[in-house]
Amino acid sequence: MTISGRPADGEFAAYATSDIDFVAGDDAVAALRAQCDEVVALFNTLRNDDVRGLAYAPGKWTLKEVLGHLADDERIFAYRALCIARGDTRPLPGFDEQEYVAGSRFEERTLADVLDEYRIVRAASLALFASLDEPAWLRRGIVNEYEASVRGLAFHIAAHELHHLRIVREKYLATRL
Repeated sequence: MTISGRPADGEFAAYATSDIDFVAGDDAVAALRAQCDEVVALFNTLRNDDVRGLAYAPGKWTLKEVLGHLADDERIFAYRALCIARGDTRPLPGFDEQEYVAGSRFEERTLADVLDEYRIVRAASLALFASLDEPAWLRRGIVNEYEASVRGLAFHIAAHELHHLRIVREKYLATRL
């Protein structure tokens, strides 16, 4: 397995810089693997009945919607990484995360079911990223009108998750932990 290396500015969306700074190390696969264990451990401490409909403010996503959003976002960023890693040079579109969550049924499902989906998505991402060689990690493409490398996209997945985990701990679970 080839270690991704840490992406430099210009390899990911500028808006993600502060979150990417929180991702430890220079190996996207190791970071994603460790974070998966952290997410699973955290959500396994929660009971479906306790988190049903749990949002920290009116109009905010529920806890299950946040977890489902992590899986959806990862699918999209992993797809983008796959396209670029395989040499596809077509620009890749953005997406509206609000529409995706609105079109989901995460809140109607059990927490265990949404967590299983998250684990499966992460396992697929890990399999993809673990298969890449150095040239693939460094390939660049256009996603949502910015330039990104494959390793930048992988680190973006990790950074995005860390961002939401901070919110989950501070706003959803602060009184429950």
